[in-house]
Amino acid sequence: MKRLIGFMAIVAALAAAGGAMAETPLIWHDRPTTEFNNGLPVGNGEIGAMVLGTPDEGRVALNDHWLWRGKTRDRKNPDVANRLADIRKLFFLGRNMAAGQMANAELNPTNYSGVDPYQPAGDLLLQFPGHAHAAGYRRQLDLSAGVVATTYSVGDTRFAQEVFASRADGVLVVHLKAVGPDGFTGTISLARVADPECSLISTVTEAGTDKTEGAHGELMEMVGQFPEGVAFRVCAHVAVIGGVARPATSDDGAAHLAVENVRELTLVLGIGTNVSSMMGLPPGAPGSNDLADVRALVARAEAQRVEELRRRHVAAHRSLFDRCTLSLEGEDLSGETTDRRLERMKAGKPDPHMEALYFAFGRYLMICCNETGGLPANLQGIWNHDIRPPWDADYHHDINLQMNYWPAEVTNLSELAGPLFDHCERLVPAGRAAARDFYGCRGVYFPIVSDPWALVNKTQGGWSEWTGAAAWLAQHFWWHYEFTGDRRFLSTRAYPLFKEIAAFYEDYLVPDPRPESKWHGRLVPVPSYSPENEFVGGVGPVSLCIGATMDIELIHDLFTHLLAASEILDVDADRRAQWRHILSAIPPLQVGKFGQLQEWLEDYTEKEPGHRHYSHLVALYPGDQITLEKTPELARAARASIERRLANGGGGTGWSQAWLVGLWARLLEGDQAESHLHQLIGTYASVSLLDLIDPRRDPPGIFQIDANFAASACVAEMLMQSHDGVIRLLPALPKAWPGGDAKGLCARGGFQVSLVWRDGRALSARILSRRGGSVRIRPPHGQTVDDCLMGDVPKPFTRRGSDVLVDCPAGVPVSLRFAPRT
Repeated sequence: MKRLIGFMAIVAALAAAGGAMAETPLIWHDRPTTEFNNGLPVGNGEIGAMVLGTPDEGRVALNDHWLWRGKTRDRKNPDVANRLADIRKLFFLGRNMAAGQMANAELNPTNYSGVDPYQPAGDLLLQFPGHAHAAGYRRQLDLSAGVVATTYSVGDTRFAQEVFASRADGVLVVHLKAVGPDGFTGTISLARVADPECSLISTVTEAGTDKTEGAHGELMEMVGQFPEGVAFRVCAHVAVIGGVARPATSDDGAAHLAVENVRELTLVLGIGTNVSSMMGLPPGAPGSNDLADVRALVARAEAQRVEELRRRHVAAHRSLFDRCTLSLEGEDLSGETTDRRLERMKAGKPDPHMEALYFAFGRYLMICCNETGGLPANLQGIWNHDIRPPWDADYHHDINLQMNYWPAEVTNLSELAGPLFDHCERLVPAGRAAARDFYGCRGVYFPIVSDPWALVNKTQGGWSEWTGAAAWLAQHFWWHYEFTGDRRFLSTRAYPLFKEIAAFYEDYLVPDPRPESKWHGRLVPVPSYSPENEFVGGVGPVSLCIGATMDIELIHDLFTHLLAASEILDVDADRRAQWRHILSAIPPLQVGKFGQLQEWLEDYTEKEPGHRHYSHLVALYPGDQITLEKTPELARAARASIERRLANGGGGTGWSQAWLVGLWARLLEGDQAESHLHQLIGTYASVSLLDLIDPRRDPPGIFQIDANFAASACVAEMLMQSHDGVIRLLPALPKAWPGGDAKGLCARGGFQVSLVWRDGRALSARILSRRGGSVRIRPPHGQTVDDCLMGDVPKPFTRRGSDVLVDCPAGVPVSLRFAPRT
């Protein structure tokens, strides 16, 4: 009993210490910005808003996740499958260049360029000329509340602004308040960047007496229309207390409201489009606000007091955000602005709190970007102010969209992967036709890039000849089952998609006919390529070949999960022999002349040894075909590949740096993983922590959100891993994080894991099973499980070498304490 009391006292003390370690998750600055990438983002899964500007020229850039152009939504694919046999003959004759040129020309003869771009809805402009010389300025984003707050003083008056995108009420709320002798005097406007292809109609009308005593309201609207029929409406109800508000005339196409000496102002804004209805979704479908609905949405929200809107929003946001937290020991730098802390990191100084903040920020962005029934996060999440954004802010399927959803399961946001699953399923009908027309195959082919119209076109020239997109996206369906145990999801959504993709490969894979080749008779994908790399003797911009390693790994991943699902569901037993044959007939992974994991079936020489992509390492992370335990030789080769890339200048983008964190974590190299996380934040983050592809080459940098998401997943991988039926605790803990606590990480099998560690050693862990069941736990290196408790009662467990087996009843936490291994 004395030992038990001691354990409980330690747990209580650690809980208290963990609270003292944590910073409030704030991004904050004492200077304004007009640079979009340095703004502070809010979002509710549909509306995205970037808060930026100066006290006299404030700006809230507006987006709706459904607002995309639709100029190309009627594209048709050619029937070119009859050309595939001739192209394959050239590949098997060793004529890679000629075969690649023929494939690019004849399998993609349309020369479609790009997809429909994601569009800005406009800007809310807050112009107060008298505030040009403000003092005491501060702007901050509280990640835990999902609220951006800006404060400053002019003379004896303190001005405050709050902005949040309500997850509870579906609207954007902007609240202004003046405390002192003066009020807000200036203009509130709804405007949009000049765009000759968008016609605008803007109005301001009096809305009468508002709900708050002494308040009156105005209704501002801006309606946009594109030639192809896409339309949108921005609707804002503005309630003011004190002073005067009246419509202001202008010939610039914007809606303007003049305010004079206003003491308090609440603006409730909604955005509606007709895109979901153009896609055939039923009226009122979850995740979409139609043009006709947005006024009613705003009216429902503005009927509540702003305090109630804020309370409801914060509660809804915290219900997701608070599920998983990370605190790390380190110097308290919370009194320093975020930009100054980034400068310290660029100089090589440690800041574990910033690394924990970056983890939290990725989860925050995921919450902001996703809602049930909506679209998945694109290359910029839901934040874009360009009518021609980089890469159209599209859905890139050769790494970027996958990265966007890596943290969904492991950081306790499983339901937010729903938009990704919906996106994949929307692609299936067109994917079937594309598989038939391009390759003469059954099943589905997904393109390298897409947009909300669910078309399956080749729009990227030579980049389009990649067949691995569907198999890689299917990985997320399997993870969702692994982490949740949702058999209905496996049966009705995951397994049908696996079978569609498998049918494609059943037809697309061909036996290697070359009698002189060691791969004679093996099933190989042709054409194939490794995103987005070239080898000497191959065609550009990406080199086509026989059997790129990544494609072989994805085929292995798909058929492994297909077979497991078939057995779990007890269906299609007669198909399993064929699926096992494919698994055994594809070539094994190869070790090349440099000791590296070969990127292609042949050991070609890369044109760019330091290439940004680590495509052929997908089997190490996020996959699990390569592990230190099961395939040590391949793990060593994967490490050699990483080292060779880095020695030649690799990791030159934000998302590439983020991937390195996960790859090193799987190799149990915590110091290496943390080093790349530090570099990612210090080099590739804007002052608002948004990922920039490469700010060194593209000043001021191109915002692309994938690294923000991927980093959160990869940090989780440093702290806990759960592949191959084992929960590994602190498997890649770096020396830079000697102490910390993590709460609410999720493991395969339906387990939640919380950890406390000090001086580089785990002190306690808490395992909570959602479904009940036995779990195998691997303590941190050099440690063993000393005690196991369920509540206050000691619980028996079984040792298996250094691991322990613990039976966890559903909903009842099991606590572990650790000791040094003897």
